[in-house]
Amino acid sequence: MSNIKEIKRSFRHKRIRRKMSGTAEQPRLCLHRSLKNLSACIVDDTVGKVLLGMSTLAKDVREKTKNNGGNIKAAEMLGEALAKDAIAKGIRRVAFDRGGYMYHGRIKAFADAARKAGLEF
Repeated sequence: MSNIKEIKRSFRHKRIRRKMSGTAEQPRLCLHRSLKNLSACIVDDTVGKVLLGMSTLAKDVREKTKNNGGNIKAAEMLGEALAKDAIAKGIRRVAFDRGGYMYHGRIKAFADAARKAGLEF
């Protein structure tokens, strides 16, 4: 059953990516979710370069979550940390690419925390 869900998510992800691309003015914030961790990166698709990337495996996030990166609290901390680093690099506006995942749970918690910390999308 999980294989069918992954196939559906893959089709959703491809459909979203056809319509969305990151530019220098508004790079794409993409997410990847696994059972134990969450990773996010900010990508400029015009040059094909990752501007900033972070995961719940990062040292500062991992210390705060006590090595449990697969829950909502870890997603909130990752959103705050990524937003602070992005603002320090001069990135304020991004296009949010949820990667075909439904907008609830960890994905919603990450997005809300990133908005609260100063990112605009």
